[in-house]
Amino acid sequence: MAAGLFLQRGKPVFVYNFLDLKRTRWEGGIGSIIGKDVFGRALPPGKHTIVFDFKYDGPGIAKSGTGVLSVDGRDIATQKMEHTIPFVMPPDESFDVGADTRTPVDNSYQIPFRFTGKIDKLTFKLGPSQLSDADQKAMQEADRIVND
Repeated sequence: MAAGLFLQRGKPVFVYNFLDLKRTRWEGGIGSIIGKDVFGRALPPGKHTIVFDFKYDGPGIAKSGTGVLSVDGRDIATQKMEHTIPFVMPPDESFDVGADTRTPVDNSYQIPFRFTGKIDKLTFKLGPSQLSDADQKAMQEADRIVND
């Protein structure tokens, strides 16, 4: 429910779903890569490297940040988000690769939403924790209360 990277009508899309209160959408196609309109045309068939890079404005909980969607090393969409989700997602949500099978991240598709191409490689690069010591203690205390 929080975020998804997918192709829609051949265009790369990244959506951050802020608790169904607001969705931030990065979208682009080949036209945006070569300097034409923002939404461009579908990517041509073949191998592509699609990257979503998010720079968090932490440390702290629920801070803002800036996301950049790129294809084959070229930025196609950049946006700032005002807030991020201030807690860990519930365990009943799934971490799907190649399909969205639970709660849709975006209202532009129906589940199950499956990718019909081939994914050669998926990489996550998580940076260091952005929580202060006080934030970590508060989260541990909240977790203790919930699980007691």
